[in-house]
Amino acid sequence: MGAEDRERLLHGAHHDPHGLLGAHPVRGGVRFRTLRPFARSVAVTAKGLRVDLDDEGDGFFAAVLPLSELPDYRLLVSYEDTELETEDPYRFLPALGDLDLHLIGEGRHEQLWRALGAQPMEHEGVAGTRFTVWAPNARGVRVVGDFNYWDGTGHPMRSLGATGVWELFLPGIGEGALYKFEITRPDGSHTMRADPMARRTEAPPANASVVHASHHAWRDAEWMAARTARPVHEHPFSVYEVHLPSWRPGLTYRQLADQLPAYVKDLGFTHVELMPIAEHPFGGSWGYQITGFYAPTARLGTPDDFKYLVDALHAAGIGVLMDWVPAHFPRDDWALAEFDGRPLYEPADPLRAAHPDWGTLEFDYGRTEVRNFLVANAVYWCEEFHIDGLRVDAVASMLYLDYSREEGQWTPNAHGGRENLDAVAFLQEMNATVYRRCPGVVTVAEESTAWDGVTRATHHVGAGGFGGLGFGLKWNMGWMHDSLVYVSKEPVHRKYHHGEMTFSMIYAYSENYVLPISHDEVVHGKRSLVSKMPGDWWQQRANHRAYLGFMWAHPGKQLLFMGQEFAQGAEWSEAHGPDWWLLDPSYSAEADHRGVRDLVRDLNAAYRSTPALWQRDTVPEGFEWVVGDASEDNVFAFLRFDAQGAPLLAVSNFSPVVRHGYALGVPGRFTAWQEILNTDGGRYGGSGVTTPDPVKTEATRHHGRPASITVTLPPLATVWWRAV
Repeated sequence: MGAEDRERLLHGAHHDPHGLLGAHPVRGGVRFRTLRPFARSVAVTAKGLRVDLDDEGDGFFAAVLPLSELPDYRLLVSYEDTELETEDPYRFLPALGDLDLHLIGEGRHEQLWRALGAQPMEHEGVAGTRFTVWAPNARGVRVVGDFNYWDGTGHPMRSLGATGVWELFLPGIGEGALYKFEITRPDGSHTMRADPMARRTEAPPANASVVHASHHAWRDAEWMAARTARPVHEHPFSVYEVHLPSWRPGLTYRQLADQLPAYVKDLGFTHVELMPIAEHPFGGSWGYQITGFYAPTARLGTPDDFKYLVDALHAAGIGVLMDWVPAHFPRDDWALAEFDGRPLYEPADPLRAAHPDWGTLEFDYGRTEVRNFLVANAVYWCEEFHIDGLRVDAVASMLYLDYSREEGQWTPNAHGGRENLDAVAFLQEMNATVYRRCPGVVTVAEESTAWDGVTRATHHVGAGGFGGLGFGLKWNMGWMHDSLVYVSKEPVHRKYHHGEMTFSMIYAYSENYVLPISHDEVVHGKRSLVSKMPGDWWQQRANHRAYLGFMWAHPGKQLLFMGQEFAQGAEWSEAHGPDWWLLDPSYSAEADHRGVRDLVRDLNAAYRSTPALWQRDTVPEGFEWVVGDASEDNVFAFLRFDAQGAPLLAVSNFSPVVRHGYALGVPGRFTAWQEILNTDGGRYGGSGVTTPDPVKTEATRHHGRPASITVTLPPLATVWWRAV
C-alpha cells in the first residue's frame, strides 16, 4: 500500500477502502490487511489456521499468507483489556444491487428507504447492517457509532460508481445501534451527519440515527381494503387536527392509542390530522422544521409504537392524515444543510436556497435525487405507516419563485415567469406516484393563492398552460379568512361584510375544498375561535356554535383544531396543549364547554347521516342559495342536495334577535320539513328557541321557488331542516 493510499484511508478520504483492506489474491498467496485503531494485535483465523498479522503502525495490520484461495476467515482483535473475534467488513461484496443503483441514479427509486440508510440484514450468510448514504461531493465517508466509540477510522465506506452512493456492510451490528456518517468534505474538512434516511432517531436534543427494523404486525387489513372504495370527495370527511405531543402532554404513542381513537370516535370525526410527526429538533416549531424526514419523532416512542397508534385509529374507524413538509428544512449543521460540504439538498444559489420567512433552506426540486428523496418519502409514510392522507404544507411558497421576495431577490424561470417549474413538476410527480402506488390515499394542499388546477389531474392542462398539480383536496384559505372576518364583527356591523360569507360560493367548485379552522388560526395573537367572537360570554359561545353549524353545512370538507371543539378560550400553546380542565365537572362553567362539545358530536353525526352534505360536495348541482342577500337580517339560507336530489335546508341567523315568521322558499314536492339540528338548543348552552314539530310546506312562492315554509329563527344560531 502506497503512502498516498495510507494517508487517504487514515483521513477518511478514500473512495475504495475495500480495494486495500480485507483479503486479496497476490503473488505468493493472499494478502490480509485491516485497519483497527487502538488494537494491540490482530490475527486471522480460519479452519485449521491462526496467523498474527504484522503491525504496520497507525492501526494497520497486514500479512501475506501462502494460500491458494481466499479462505472463510475471521479476525481476532486484541485490545489492552479485551479480545474479540469478529467478521472482517472488508471481505464482503456490495450489499446494494445494480438495480437499486440504477434507480437511484435515475431518480426513480420509489422505495428509496429500502436502498439507502441503515438496513439490518443477512448478507452472504452473515447478520449485520448495511449502511448506505448519498453524498456525491464527499471525498470520503466513514460510519461512526456507539459500536466504534464514535471513531470511524476503522470503518471507511466505499463509493459505488458515479451514483454518489457510499456503502459498507458491518457484520454483527443490529437494531438499536446509534450511528452517524462522518463525511470528508471537498476541502478536506470533516462533518458528522445524521442519516437523511434514518428510520429512527434519538430523542431530541440528542440527534444520532438509530438502526431500526420494524416488527409491528398490522391488524388493519379490512380498513386498508375498504378505503379504496371510498372516493374522498363523495364521502364524509370531517377532520380533527391534533398536535400529538401536546394533546395529552406526556403520553407516548401507545398511551395515546388508548385515548385518542376513543375520543375522536365519540365526537364523530372521520379523520384525524396529525401535525408533522417526522423528527424535528425544536419542539417550538411544532414539527414544521424537519431533520429526520423518514423517522417519526422519538419524543413519543419508537416507529413501531407510532404504527400501533395508527392501527388503533383504524380499528376505531378513523382515517389518519399527517402534515408533510417538503417545502424547506432547517440549517442544523448535523442534518441536511450542505450535507457533503456543498449545497446538495438545497439549490447552489444562496438567494434561491434561503427560505425568506423561516430562516430555513428550500429543496432543490430540479435535482433528480432530491426529488426522489421527497417523492419516496411521501410513499414511505403511506406504505410503511398506513397513512391515509398527506396534507402538504406551504405549497404556495414552493410554487412561486418570488414568494416573500422583493424585486432583485429572485430570478425568473426559463419563460420569464414567476412560477417554480421544478416545484410544479415535483408536486405533479409526487401526487401521481402516491395515487398510483397507494390506493385510497388522499393528498391535500395548503395552498393560499389562486393557482389554477391544484386539484386538477396532472394530465389536464389549464388556461395557464400547466397541467393540474394532482392533489385530491385543497385547503380553502379564502373561505377561512373571509368567514372569520365576518363573524369577528359585532352583529350590527355584519351587514357591511355580508359578502365575506357569500363570496366563497363564486369559486366553490374551482377546486375540491377543505374548510380549515387550523392551529394557525388560534396562535400568535389571533385568539382562539370562541375568543374571536364579539359580545359577552353567552354571545361568544352562540356565535361559535352558529359558525360551526354554518361551516359543517357549507360545501367542502371540515377541519377543526383541537380545543375548538369545546370552545377553549385561550390560544393554543404546544407547552401545555388544550385546557382540558374546562371540562372538569367541578369547574363552574363546565356545562358551557361541554355544550359546545356536544354540538360538535351532533354536527358530525348529522353530517355523516346526511348524504346531501357530502355526496355532491364538488359539483354545483349539490348547492342552491335560498337567500344570500339578506344583509340587513344577517341571515344566510341555502339548500344542499344528495345524488338523488333529497335536500337539506341550512339557515344561519348571525344577529342576536329572534326572527319570528321568517319565510323561506323551498322545493314544492315536499309536504313538511323537520328540524334535525339547532345550535341554539338548550343542551348546547343556547336559549332553546327550537321547532320540535315538522313545519308544513305552504303553496306560496318565495325566493323564486314554488313553495315556502315559515319558521322562527333563533338568535345567533344555525338550524338544519330535512324534507320529510
